[in-house]
Amino acid sequence: MAEKRDYYEVLGLGKNASADDIKGAYRKAALKWHPDRWVNGSDAEKKTAEEKFKEASEAYSVLSDPDRKAKYDQFGFAGVDGAAGQDWSQGFGSLNDILNNLFGGAFGSFGGFGFGGSGFGGGQRTQRGRDIRTKVRLTLEEIASGCSKEVSLERNRPCPECSGKGAKNSSDIKTCPTCKGSGQVQHVTNSLFGRTITMAQCPQCGGSGKVVTNPCPKCKGSGLVRIKETIRVQIPAGVENGMQLNVRGEGHSARDGVNGDLLVVIEEVPHAELKREAENLFCTKTISIADAALGCEVAIPCLDGPYTLKVEAGTQSGTVQKLRGKGLPSVNGYGRGDLYVKILVWIPRRLSRQEREALEAMRDSVKPDPTREDRALFEKESKYF
Repeated sequence: MAEKRDYYEVLGLGKNASADDIKGAYRKAALKWHPDRWVNGSDAEKKTAEEKFKEASEAYSVLSDPDRKAKYDQFGFAGVDGAAGQDWSQGFGSLNDILNNLFGGAFGSFGGFGFGGSGFGGGQRTQRGRDIRTKVRLTLEEIASGCSKEVSLERNRPCPECSGKGAKNSSDIKTCPTCKGSGQVQHVTNSLFGRTITMAQCPQCGGSGKVVTNPCPKCKGSGLVRIKETIRVQIPAGVENGMQLNVRGEGHSARDGVNGDLLVVIEEVPHAELKREAENLFCTKTISIADAALGCEVAIPCLDGPYTLKVEAGTQSGTVQKLRGKGLPSVNGYGRGDLYVKILVWIPRRLSRQEREALEAMRDSVKPDPTREDRALFEKESKYF
C-alpha cells in the first residue's frame, strides 16, 4: 500500500492556506481527475484518475473541516485517523454536483467549465521547503504532564550573504526565459474529449521563475545555506508512541517561498513498573500470604507520586483493583485513564522449620473455598493482564 501524501501537498497548498484557497485547489483537482473526464482514457489512465480523485477528496474532507484541520496540523494523520474515510461504493458522484456544492450552484452545468480552456492552469506556485522528521524520547511522567524538549537539527535557511536571493546584486537575477517567470510550463494534449492542459514545474528555474547569472559565492546561487540549530518543541500531554506532531514552519526553507514543517515522532521510553494501553496504566503488586490473609497497605507507583492502596483481608491472588483517574490524560483533552493494580500473593519455595510448623498448624483449619463471586471477578478482571 502506497504511503499517504501530506494533504497540503495533494492539493498543492501551503500550511497557511485559507478556506477559499482549499476550496479552489479542490475544484482544480476535481476538474482534472474526476473519472467522468477520463471515460475515453485507457484502463491505466482511468485507474490513475480514480486514485488521484479519491486522494484529493480525502484531503479536502479534512482540510475543509476546521476541527479536523486543526488536529491534522498538530498531529498529522494520527490526529484524523479514521475520520476522513469516504464511501465510494455508490460511485464518485456527478462532477457538476460536486462543483455546485462547493460554490453554491454558481457555476451552472457540467459543460459550463469549458474543458478546452486553461481554467485549472494558474500562475507561479509558492515554493515550499522540505519537511524534517526527527524523534523525541519521552518518559511516561513527561507524557502525563506534557513538556517541552530541545531538538537539534540541520536545516536550510536563507543565505546571510545575499539575504536568500541567490545573488548579491538584484541585476544578476533575471526572469526565466523558459516559463517567463511563472515557474510552470504547460503541456497540452488534444483528444476526442477535448483539450487537456497539465502544468509542470519549470525545469530551468526549478519553479522559482527566476535564474541567477552571477551566483552568490556562499550559497552558489541557491539562496540557501545549511546550518545547525536547536529549537524548543512543546509536547502536549497524553501523546502516544509513534504519534507524529507537526511543528509549522520549522522545516527547511525554500527560496522565495515558505518553510516546510518539523515532524516530531514520539518515542515512548518503557517504564520500569507500569505498562500502558491507550490512556490506561497497569501494574502488579506482590504481597505475602500473611498480608493477603490479614490485610495490609502497599505503595503503588503512580506518575504523580506513590499512592497508598489498602488491601482488604482475604484478598485473593489475581485480584485487580482500579485507581480511577490515575492513568494518562487523553491527547484530545477528553478525560483521563485509570490505573489497574493486580495483586499477586507470593508463595515461598523454601520454608524455615518455624514457618513450616505454623503452616502445618493452619492446614486443617484453613480450607480453600472460593465463592462463585470470587471466581467470576477474577475471570473478568484477569483480561487486563
